[in-house]
Formats: sequence, structure tokens, C-alpha cells
Amino acid sequence: MIKIIPIRGIPEVKYGDDVGEIIINACRREGIELQDNDIIVVSQVIVSKAEGNVVNLDDIIVSKHAEQLAALTGKDPRHVEVILRSSRKIVKVKGGVIITETKHGLVCANAGVDLSNVGEGKAALLPEDPDKSAQQIRNRIRDLTGLDVAVIICDTHGRPFRRGTINIAIGCSGLEPLWDRRGEKDLYGRELRSKVTCVADELASAAELVIGQADEGTPAAVIRGYRYE
Repeated sequence: MIKIIPIRGIPEVKYGDDVGEIIINACRREGIELQDNDIIVVSQVIVSKAEGNVVNLDDIIVSKHAEQLAALTGKDPRHVEVILRSSRKIVKVKGGVIITETKHGLVCANAGVDLSNVGEGKAALLPEDPDKSAQQIRNRIRDLTGLDVAVIICDTHGRPFRRGTINIAIGCSGLEPLWDRRGEKDLYGRELRSKVTCVADELASAAELVIGQADEGTPAAVIRGYRYE
């Protein structure tokens, strides 16, 4: 049986905080006993806060390009400037949405620059190296508990031609993000030729059911019972 357990009671995270230790302390307060092979799903925003990837919009000098896009989209020009600085290129602009390719190679709205859950007048950028961030949190949990867990850093993304957003994995450590089933047989003996499942995305999306994106104040969750490699 797969269980998804919210990790509540995580305090406001600030620059320099130890996310791994914060998660362990919250688990202890909530009576959650972590186990080997648990999967810890962590919202990107607390990782960005701890790593200092938060900017004050009042400190941003706005370029002419940002002003033009702001007029086109109705966004705050300072927000647009941060989006541009976080992007390799603009993929599409339509309505109030700016789709970009981030410096990580992700294609998403607003380069993943988040104005929610960071305080008035601030914006959170994506972690510079989400896989490294996940590895550091995993190592810290192992140092503090002796347990071997997997860690996924998640963020909310939209989907082409689909309404609504879902959580996806932007970084992970301790598990293979893809499950390649090509070469296996289906129920009728037909060989699978293109079946590659993004397990990390599916786990991140499942965790969002208890993490939430509004005022839940629950930026992490434990997934238990899923067998992974």
C-alpha cells in the first residue's frame, strides 16, 4: 500500500536554513517515523528560500524589453525582468502568460519565478541545481538519522492543451526518475516500444494532494510503500 503523509509544522524557511534538519525536526514533532526507502517530496520554494534564490523586486532594474512584455501581459515589469534573467529564451507569449525555456532547460510559465509564499515584494527563483539540492537534503537526512531515503524537489507546472496545473519533479536524488519498460510485453504478448514512465513526476504530482499550493503551510510530504530503484 502506498501512503502519502503530509509533513506539517515546518516553520518559515529563511536563507541559510538547513532544509534536511528542518524536515527531520518537523517529522519528530508530528510523530512521523521515517523509514528506509521513504520518498521525501519537497516544494521548490522552501529550497529556494534556504539557498538564497529570492529577490526583492524593488532592487530590480527593469529593461526596455521587460517593460514591453509587461505592457503586453499585464504583469509587474519587475517580475517580467526576473523572468527574462532566468530564461534562455522566450517560447511564447499569449494573454498574461510568458512561456520560457529556463536556464535548466525546463519549458514552463514565467521561468518558474514564483510570487506566492515568499512575502510581499519578493520573488523566488528556481534552485540553481535542483538535483544537487535534492542530493544535499538526502545526505543531510542520512547524516542525522542513518536512513536511506529518496528526495524529490517539486514545482507546479501547466500542461499544453490541458486545463489546470500539476506538480512535477525538477530535481531528485536516490531514485531513477524514469522507468523504461521498452522491450517488456503487454497482456497480449505485444512488445512495448515507447513506454517510458516518468516516475519522479508521478510521485511529485501525487504528493501535491497533501502539500497544496495555497495557505496549507505544508511544503513537504513523505511517500511510503512505493518500490523504486
